[in-house]
Amino acid sequence: MTFLDIAPFANALVLGLSIASIWLIAAIGLTIIYGTVGVINMAHGEFIMLGAYTSYALQSSLGLPFLLCLPASFVVVALVGLIIERGLIRYLYNRPLDTLLATWGVSLVLMQGVRLIFGSDPKYIAVPEIFQSNVEVGFASLSVFRLVVLAITALIVAATGYLFYRTRFGMQVRAVMQNKEMAASFGINADRVYMITFALGAGLAGIAGSLFGVLAIVLPTMGTAYVVQAFLVVVVGGGTLMGSVAAAGLTGELQSVFAFVTNDTFARFLLYVLIVVFLRFRPRGLFAVAKGRR
Repeated sequence: MTFLDIAPFANALVLGLSIASIWLIAAIGLTIIYGTVGVINMAHGEFIMLGAYTSYALQSSLGLPFLLCLPASFVVVALVGLIIERGLIRYLYNRPLDTLLATWGVSLVLMQGVRLIFGSDPKYIAVPEIFQSNVEVGFASLSVFRLVVLAITALIVAATGYLFYRTRFGMQVRAVMQNKEMAASFGINADRVYMITFALGAGLAGIAGSLFGVLAIVLPTMGTAYVVQAFLVVVVGGGTLMGSVAAAGLTGELQSVFAFVTNDTFARFLLYVLIVVFLRFRPRGLFAVAKGRR
C-alpha cells in the first residue's frame, strides 16, 4: 500500500474518532440518566437543542466567548432538567411506558417553545478563529475544532468517571442503582440522587448541543438526529459509562471505514444491520447495567 493509499484511509480512521467523540458526547448524558434512574428520556434530543440555542443566544446577544458558552449551556439546561424532573418525572419512576410518553410530550413542548422564541429559521454559532485551521496528524488532516471536541469529550468522560466511581455521591448513586430500599435504610436520599443525576445528564446534553451547533446549523429539530445515534450508543454499550465509550468508538470507526469504502448512506445501513445482529445475540449490550435496581 503506497502513501497515497494510506493517507485517505488514515483520514477515515481519524474522522471515525471524531464521529465517535460526537456520538459519545450526545450519549453520555443519556447513559447517566438511563443507567442510574432507569428512564428512557425521549426529550434528550431537545436538551441537546436547548444547549445549542443557549450558546447562540449568549453569543449573539451578550457577545460571550464560545468557550464560556459551554459551562453556561451546562448550567441552563441542567436547570431545565431539574425543573422537569421535579415537576413531572419524579412522579413516574418505575412506570417506563408513562415516562416514555411524558418525555416525548416534553420534547414537543420544548421544540415548539423554541420555535416561538427564536423562530424556525436556521441559526449559527461562530467558532473562534483559533479553532478554524487544520493540523496534520500523521497521514491525516484534521480541523483544530474537532481536536478540541476530542479533548472536551475525554475531559467529560474522565470527570464523569471520577464523579461516579471516586466520590461519595458516586457511591450513593451505585447503591441506589443496586437496591433503592436498602440504600434508603443507610440514610441515602434516593429522591435527591435521582434529581441530581437527571439534572447532570441534561446539563451534559447542553454541552453536546453547544458543540454540535458549531459543526452544523442550529434548528428546533436538530436534536432528533443526534438522539437516535445516542440511543444506539447507549443500547450497544449496555447503559454503562464504559460501555458507551466502547460503543461510540466502535460504531464511529465502523461507519467511517464503511463510508470510506462505499458511501455515507450505505455505511449507515451496514452499521444498523450490524447493530441489529449484535443485539440479537447480545441483547444486554457490551456491558449490561446491574440487576436489582429499585
